[in-house]
Amino acid sequence: MEPSAFDEAGFFAAVRDSGARALLIGRRALVLLGLPVLTADYDFWLGIDDIVAFNDAASRFDLHPSRTPAEARRHGRYVLENDEHVDVLVARSLPTATGATIDFDGLWTRRRTVRVADVDVTIPSLDDLVLTKQIASRPKDLEDIRLLRILKEQQG
Repeated sequence: MEPSAFDEAGFFAAVRDSGARALLIGRRALVLLGLPVLTADYDFWLGIDDIVAFNDAASRFDLHPSRTPAEARRHGRYVLENDEHVDVLVARSLPTATGATIDFDGLWTRRRTVRVADVDVTIPSLDDLVLTKQIASRPKDLEDIRLLRILKEQQG
């Protein structure tokens, strides 16, 4: 593995400029919201037709996809990696542990942006971030849900 030319703000700008419908999800989104969590990777949920545009943006940072776009569509996910790790969901919809189904198009409609170093990063709404945390519903996801609910209460 070779070191990548990774710069977080530059990566976020490249994703924004790619035109890909890409939502930053996972703990990195919580970090951008100011919540006290740690993470070492990035998680995105893409529109299923935006894989090539997203991969092209990531290739500028020496991030390489683990699957072709066709394979990613069949499996619903893939990884971009080098010395950075980006998990990418490309499913049209996913079930949560509570029995609900969340779909990308709905999340995209309700999206919001967070400003990072002069770059707008697109994330789901707070309620939708909670839903994405209910997909796996691991102990750390349950803690993240608790923190998201506190943040929502504080924002009124």
